[in-house]
Amino acid sequence: MTHHFKPDPKQTYVFCANHFSYVDIAVVVVIIRHYFSFVGKNAMKKIPLFGYLYARLNILVDRGDKNSRASSLSRSIRALQSGRSIIIFPEGGIISKQFPYMANPLKDGAFIMAIQQQVPIVPMSFHNNHQIMDENTLMMRPGTLHVEMHPPFDTKGLTMEDLPVLREKVFESIQNPILAYYGLK
Repeated sequence: MTHHFKPDPKQTYVFCANHFSYVDIAVVVVIIRHYFSFVGKNAMKKIPLFGYLYARLNILVDRGDKNSRASSLSRSIRALQSGRSIIIFPEGGIISKQFPYMANPLKDGAFIMAIQQQVPIVPMSFHNNHQIMDENTLMMRPGTLHVEMHPPFDTKGLTMEDLPVLREKVFESIQNPILAYYGLK
């Protein structure tokens, strides 16, 4: 893990990372030392035992349902107001099949909640998680995970008009180190 930034445990953040593998969730649980909730797909609740716990501790969203998306945004904002950080994969799931390139544009939810609540966004790059876990069998392969936590983007004073620029800056701060890791930038 490379830290370009060490989060203040008393501060609330919106953590944003690329999402290339199911192991991303486990990695975040290990490296984030905050009171947090994931914003994740509601299909996770179907997994025996894990799903029950996941649904009780996190904010679930049905990405295909506009009402569910609005409700999860509302619950995320309430979580931030209560001092709980949010972890979100703003690609909207494991979308990209052209690793190491992320799906773009990122979904707006992370940026709406961060701007609305004026909390910093902390970008994270997961360089090779997709190489450690086989997506078809969910079997782990030997290897070392390479993760970078980047300096936050302050949202104090930003408005919704600033969202497109903020979204692009966060995208670049996550994507560029991944491309550099593979010698593509």
